[in-house]
Amino acid sequence: MGLQPLEFSDCYLDSPWFRERVRAHEAELEKTNKFIKELLKDGKNLIAATKNLSAAQRKFAHSLRDFKFEFIGDAETDDERCIDASLHEFSNFLKNLEEQREILALSVTETLIKPLERFRKEQLGAVKEEKKKFDKETEKNYSLLEKHLNLSAKKKELQLQEADSQVEQNRKHFYELSLEYVCKLQEIQERKKFECVEPVLSFFQGLFTFYHQGYELAKDFSHYKMALQINIQNTRNRFEGTRSEVEELMNKIRRNPQEHKRANHFTMEGYLYVQEKRPAPFGSSWVKHYCTYRKETKKFTMIPFEHRSGGKAGDEELFILTYCTKRNIDTIDRRFCFDLEASDRPGVPVTMQAFSEEDRKLWMEALDGKEALFINLNKASAKREGSAQLDKIGFTVIKKCINAVETRGINDQGLYRVVGVSSKVQRLLTLLMDAKTCNEVDLENSVDWEVKTITSAMKQYLRSLPEPLMTYELHGEFIIPAKSGSPESRVNAVHFLVHKLPEKNKEMLDILVKHLANVSKHAKRNLMTVANLGVVFGPTLMRPQEETVAAIMDLKFQNIVVEILIENHEKIFKTLPDATFPEPISMPVSPPNAPPRQSRRQGQRIKRPLAVYNLCLELDDADTHSSPKEDTPTGSMDSLSSQSPTPAFSSSPPGLLDRNHLIMDSGDLTDWATNLSGQSRPSMVSWMNTPSTNPAATNTTPSAFSFPNPATGSDRAVESVAHRKARAVYPCEAEHSSELSFQIGAIFEDVQFSREPGWLEGTLNGKRGLIPQNYVQFL
Repeated sequence: MGLQPLEFSDCYLDSPWFRERVRAHEAELEKTNKFIKELLKDGKNLIAATKNLSAAQRKFAHSLRDFKFEFIGDAETDDERCIDASLHEFSNFLKNLEEQREILALSVTETLIKPLERFRKEQLGAVKEEKKKFDKETEKNYSLLEKHLNLSAKKKELQLQEADSQVEQNRKHFYELSLEYVCKLQEIQERKKFECVEPVLSFFQGLFTFYHQGYELAKDFSHYKMALQINIQNTRNRFEGTRSEVEELMNKIRRNPQEHKRANHFTMEGYLYVQEKRPAPFGSSWVKHYCTYRKETKKFTMIPFEHRSGGKAGDEELFILTYCTKRNIDTIDRRFCFDLEASDRPGVPVTMQAFSEEDRKLWMEALDGKEALFINLNKASAKREGSAQLDKIGFTVIKKCINAVETRGINDQGLYRVVGVSSKVQRLLTLLMDAKTCNEVDLENSVDWEVKTITSAMKQYLRSLPEPLMTYELHGEFIIPAKSGSPESRVNAVHFLVHKLPEKNKEMLDILVKHLANVSKHAKRNLMTVANLGVVFGPTLMRPQEETVAAIMDLKFQNIVVEILIENHEKIFKTLPDATFPEPISMPVSPPNAPPRQSRRQGQRIKRPLAVYNLCLELDDADTHSSPKEDTPTGSMDSLSSQSPTPAFSSSPPGLLDRNHLIMDSGDLTDWATNLSGQSRPSMVSWMNTPSTNPAATNTTPSAFSFPNPATGSDRAVESVAHRKARAVYPCEAEHSSELSFQIGAIFEDVQFSREPGWLEGTLNGKRGLIPQNYVQFL
């Protein structure tokens, strides 16, 4: 049972039961006071912990932002650029989240702490003051009453009347105070219910608002996350291929280091110990130097270097060699020695010691030394010999294999990645490359040859050619556009170079790439997307003449070239290229640098397409099953597509976005299309900073254009960009009052095309202005 009500009439009786009920009410208020006091303490601790968490999160975000990955080589792939920029993007997302957490901490103070403190001080504190007065008046009333009752009856009548009047007046004052106190007690008992709960409700409203904002931010992040996952998977796949090539080269060099010596401008180079003579009592010392020699100029250089002293190099010494003589052990108490004489120090030979007798022979031969055993170090590396040739038999082999694969195994999972048994592959190749038995081998109908044996035989044939299909001569030229430039410029460059190939090479490449394009169209079943085929056939169709680690680091760019060939087969092989070699537009290096800015008076800014994200292929439930054991792991993604742009247009119609700037929806990418509808949800940042409606922004009549869908060949309407949202991918500082300044990650509302070519109009934080079209990505 709850507290009993305090009746006002009981104030006049002031019975023991009345007093007991008053004490019960007072005890309840004291309990409420302690509860609020403890709640305030916990709330302040919560705010402090929130601020500490926010500070730790911000420090974590700063650490992410300040770190930058270095890369091997002279360029990165688009996937690697996106990965490099990801830490900065993570930092921005975390920063946005922590800004809202700080707002939450402030709202806790305003909505929970201050109202509860105010109620405790003003309301409960007032009751305490009333209690003190009530207790004091009670003591005074009953003390005066006892004193009055102790008056002698013999007092004069006038004195007695005055005493009675004083007691009566004091009693009335006591009753009034009692009535007010009882009223106040009951009022606070009722008031505390909403005065305490309402601030807590406001606190939870703020808390759930924060979580909702986090949810909105997570939805904005989901598209970036999916694209980044694909970038990571593509990079991992390329890494797997690169690692195997590096290990193979390492093992070759381990078996025979001299055969894989890198060609350079030095005739000979390596470490030698040089004798440094001292005054007679101290004898001589031997100091390790790194020495180089060029036979054409006879220049010999020495640099002292000691690995054990921290690897610090000394000053270089250069001289012109006049002659070299072998030292026999009967003239010096050390092995593997020889003397050099410099032109500026005639008659003062310098004694050197090699690491071994073989090493000394190599130096003596390079230096034209006397008694040297000459070995030809500069013999040209032999070309790979093999029976495979681009002749009639070779074309027959490839065509038979392709027909068999397309007839029997186009939907086999891991096609071209799953390898066949080596002995069977070799036996099949022997039969196919023999003119007598080639026509007798029936690959399309025979069950004797597995599909993986056929695909492995085809790859082995291509690797066995004396020269790769895309030739040593053009290898470097093919790599250059893959390292830089826009997707369109890459396609144009590869298109130009393909037509520089020898006719037979181009014909064979056309047959093969056409087949690979067909394989990629069945990627939902065989999991061999354009990116996966690039990983498999990059090293098969292209390889450098000299095997080095630096060359192997370019494997990922070989893969990109093959991806471009597959995705643009019709354009590259069925049309003639421009007469001049297209110059690539350099892409930004991670972290991305903004495209070059031009004044609007100078015309349109230089177009720089944004990174074209790979898209996941959506697998039907009936088709989702584990990959073969031999397949390279593909992480959480079932299949991946290439980074290269899908060939559809050379240009976009006026008013329509360049397709490289949009992530387009397709029949297999429904999850990516949710934001392309008119009911697109607000982004995290725009939800927090809702701009005022701009009447000028709503006067644009939506329009739509249609164009062939490259996947289906049918026309599909693409809605106008009006009222779309966009995210900044580069920072920008306004050069005119009509332009907007922004940082990476800024979200623009109500984005439309501007009358200025290459510019958009949008709203950021309530301000409307112009945005460079190539600085943003549409959501």
